[in-house]
Amino acid sequence: MANIDREKHPLDLTEVEPSPVEETPAEIKDGYFPPTTSSPPTGTHHLGLHSQHSSIWWLSRIQKYSSYAFTAFAAAHITNTSLIPLLTRSVPASESYLLLTRPYYQGLPFEPLLVIAPLWAHIISGLALRISRRNLAASRYGEGTSSPSDWKTFSSKFWPQVSGISKLGYLFLPLLVGHIFINRAIPQQFPGGSSNVNLSYVSHAFAKHPAISFTGFTALIGVGVWHITWGWAKWLALTPDQTTATGGERQVVKKRRWYVINGVAAAVTALWMAGGFGVVGRGGEAPGWVGRGFDEMYRSVPIIGRWM
Repeated sequence: MANIDREKHPLDLTEVEPSPVEETPAEIKDGYFPPTTSSPPTGTHHLGLHSQHSSIWWLSRIQKYSSYAFTAFAAAHITNTSLIPLLTRSVPASESYLLLTRPYYQGLPFEPLLVIAPLWAHIISGLALRISRRNLAASRYGEGTSSPSDWKTFSSKFWPQVSGISKLGYLFLPLLVGHIFINRAIPQQFPGGSSNVNLSYVSHAFAKHPAISFTGFTALIGVGVWHITWGWAKWLALTPDQTTATGGERQVVKKRRWYVINGVAAAVTALWMAGGFGVVGRGGEAPGWVGRGFDEMYRSVPIIGRWM
């Protein structure tokens, strides 16, 4: 057989630039396949009403819109814990503003609406989305249901790839739960409850336990801001992989978006830390019986409380 020049052979494959692919498959998007009169409807029924949307569509919307409410809470929180202290340059002067706004996001009905419900909806819908997409891929590309030995529920073959945004979210979750536990659950075990928790409560921790406080808040703020910033970029279709540019311009746009998104996240993180660390973190220990009460609360924290 004669040698074939592979560089000039017309049947050779050519490497091309990948086209942008969204995490949500195109076939589950609304209106991608227009309904026809010859085919029966494939949607689900809710309370007798027909719906063309799949469970993945609904879960995606729940995950997206739940982040809106939690972002509103984050904006109020950074205002109280960073922006106002930066303006007043004093922890005592900032306490009054915290007390004024606390009922709007730490009481009924705002705390369940802005924090608890959106947080759980975001987490549960995200996990349900992964399971639903995994099951969809398995049903389309075959899971070997004819043979029990081929059934690999936990195999990575059909599971969707974990994105960087999701990895940040999984890392953010235990940090956020720990923060809520220390600032909301622990004080409830003492007289006065959450009314004892203010900026001085945080300043006291920085003064008495600087290593733990700086490490914990750095991780919480950094991971949280990066997750939220990249998440919003995804909702707005501004992530590098969501660009519609092609050819050489595609790489330029991807790089530019990567720098812009990370620049925004870095700026927000620096702003939050400027007020949180530069003012609140330097507020010093709480005096007298107030400080002793704070010490008792911190000693009640599981695991790390023995060193506090």
